Amino acid sequence: MELKIPKPVEIKSAKEIEKLRAAGRLAAELLDYIEPFVKPGVSTEELDRLCAEWTRAHGATSAPLGYHGYPKHICTSVNHVVCHGIPNKKQLLKEGDIINIDVTPILDGWHGDSSKTFCVGKVSELARRLVETTYECLMLGIAEVKPGARVGDIGAAIQAHAEAAGFSVVRDFVGHGIGKIFHTEPWVPHYGTRGKGTRLRPGMVFTIEPMINAGSWETKVLADKWTAITADGSLSAQFEHTVAVTETGVEILTRR
Repeated sequence: MELKIPKPVEIKSAKEIEKLRAAGRLAAELLDYIEPFVKPGVSTEELDRLCAEWTRAHGATSAPLGYHGYPKHICTSVNHVVCHGIPNKKQLLKEGDIINIDVTPILDGWHGDSSKTFCVGKVSELARRLVETTYECLMLGIAEVKPGARVGDIGAAIQAHAEAAGFSVVRDFVGHGIGKIFHTEPWVPHYGTRGKGTRLRPGMVFTIEPMINAGSWETKVLADKWTAITADGSLSAQFEHTVAVTETGVEILTRR
């Protein structure tokens, strides 16, 4: 039997983190740019086009485009879509929708990865509470990041808050290390046990991106092999930041 030896987690230098900071800033600015366009009647295809043009105009490229065959520049996940929703012309936003927009510009070879769930017009009380709780989960997870902490501390904080609100945490998709490579170690589950998992060290850079469901945590992937939806059709929300472990705590590289 072949033994799988874990790859060491890459520790970024100050110069490399500065590059990631610039890419992260661009991701944050892109989400700010697209927000006014998120309104009833707009197609997810149009959101993709606008993000692609803005990214090119700022000297960057879109990491999702062509990644393992993914056909668009961003991911647009509406209502019961958990992640990796593919923009298309027929999908028009309507009043009451929630939509996660996930962007990853590549600037000078470095990835900036971030996402935000937007409310389209006036949404239901359940949707509003889900979106607010998901953002709180993200920030509580980030608050656990410091040298000597464990990846499990992040997941435990997120899981406790989500479940206390009556929601569930998706297990099938996790945060990840990032740099010149889009997805790498460490893998960062958004559920777990304190004191378990990879120990955090200064120079580690990774995403925290909890996906929180109003119903069951279970998901399924559609025939397009990308779009992940809640198995029970319930609403799902997500927020994502890229963070760096510092000597004293954490820096959010994609802070808006």
